[in-house]
Amino acid sequence: MEASSRLDKLRKMLDAEPGDAFCLYAIAQEHARLGDANEAIAWFDRTIAADPTHAYARFHKAKVLEGLGRIPEAIECLREGLAAAESARDGKAASELAGALASLAP
Repeated sequence: MEASSRLDKLRKMLDAEPGDAFCLYAIAQEHARLGDANEAIAWFDRTIAADPTHAYARFHKAKVLEGLGRIPEAIECLREGLAAAESARDGKAASELAGALASLAP
């Protein structure tokens, strides 16, 4: 499926359910996959606003920030994600976030 077609479908789904964190996250991931970092970050932020416990949105936002060389922001994002994962008792996400944080933070 072509990227613009995927984005169109996701946006139509989002139109039907504007606060759907799954759709917001999927749109963010699609922009990240396409290399549109600033748009991806904006959509990850919308995902986090819709679902403050969404640890993976923070994880992937941090990866985009890291790719842009914005390491301090990436570290902060990972810390917030780790706190969200721990409060949600999501051990898998917490482990992945902690590993990513350890690789960036001295």
